[in-house]
Amino acid sequence: MSKKIIYILFLIFSCGSIVAQEAIDTLNVESDLLSISEADSSLLFFSDSISDSLVVSQTIAPLPFDTILHNYFLEKAFQIDCERTDSGAVYYSDSVYMARLQSLPHVMEMTYNKVVKSCIERYARCPKDVGYMLGIGNTYYFPMFEEALERHNVPLELKYLPVIESALNAKAKSPVGAMGLWQFMVGTGKIYGLEVNSMVDERRDPRKASDAAARYLADLYKRYNDWHLVIAAYNCGPGNVSKAIRIANGKQNFWEIYPYLPRETRSYVPLFIAANYIMNFYEHHNMCPATPLFNYATDTVMISDRVHLQQIAEKVGISLDELKFLNPQYRYDIIPGNIKPYPLVVPFEHVNSYALNRDSILAHKPELAKREIKFEPSEGEVVYYKVKSGDTLGGIAKKYRVSVKNLQKWNKLSSTTIHIGQKLRIYK
Repeated sequence: MSKKIIYILFLIFSCGSIVAQEAIDTLNVESDLLSISEADSSLLFFSDSISDSLVVSQTIAPLPFDTILHNYFLEKAFQIDCERTDSGAVYYSDSVYMARLQSLPHVMEMTYNKVVKSCIERYARCPKDVGYMLGIGNTYYFPMFEEALERHNVPLELKYLPVIESALNAKAKSPVGAMGLWQFMVGTGKIYGLEVNSMVDERRDPRKASDAAARYLADLYKRYNDWHLVIAAYNCGPGNVSKAIRIANGKQNFWEIYPYLPRETRSYVPLFIAANYIMNFYEHHNMCPATPLFNYATDTVMISDRVHLQQIAEKVGISLDELKFLNPQYRYDIIPGNIKPYPLVVPFEHVNSYALNRDSILAHKPELAKREIKFEPSEGEVVYYKVKSGDTLGGIAKKYRVSVKNLQKWNKLSSTTIHIGQKLRIYK
């Protein structure tokens, strides 16, 4: 199946991905956003500064190919066989949303207001996407997240953070380079022990990234002592949250520092609360979890050979798509075990298969593991530079630490001549 065909088939998934990854680009909110505390939960009040015509806009960009393949795998590996999924979105009154949120077993306050309501109803319009996230989450990811969070004394409701971070796509990559289920940047990932090199990216390893995320969240709580501020800092960085606190004269409440946070972060806590709501009350919105079509009970074996996942799949009888899904940390599907032992996650019934078939696996299509990897810059690493008066191609190349030759290739330039106002594509 061609990339183009797969892309067309999976545009239907854009709704869920955009809700989770793009969040809310613009909210017509002026200044003080009043929150609803448990004490006055019987009476809903919205600040007059919130526009009655709250606008939530989004930019629909082409899905990265990794995301398209992820969605393609989901449709093959899960099935939504619930008739009510196609019966249309269902909405409820403010009092119902409030009562349901307050009924959840939670440490974090599940504030309800107009922004949270808007986020809930955006999820309500995406039943299939929520269904797939429920299926893959309940079957595989959420128990893994809970174990990591419990280990580091972090509230278990934070298991829904990857729903808004990555739409539960372990290979999701943001435009600024954040990667994986928990969307770690390279620097933060390495601080928390995640290996990132040309062959392996442990930000995409569900288990290791989940443990790193739990430790990071615990560290942020030691700093802010407030879980809303913790997840805001997780999104935009502690520096931005601390800056917003200073501008707000030292106020330590998310809703009080709300106007001073980056625009995307303002939507982050409301989206998190909405994700908690929809993951628990999906049935009331005519949604149901997708059913897995194969067993997700897995185990891990350590590999000390350089081997391609296709070699293993074809000799052991495991679906290559399944093996790639279970081992997303290998950038080119090659385990560089000849450097040091690396983990291979396999279905439980195949836990001994590698050891029993090692010789035949390594002898099968050995060129797969030995082939040269050609680096192709990904969409997330591109920046655009607008040529100004006095610019030269050599000067721009020096500024971005790239070669003039590459600048010419990326922009199809036959010479070094450039013009004021011209936009140049640069891969960092």
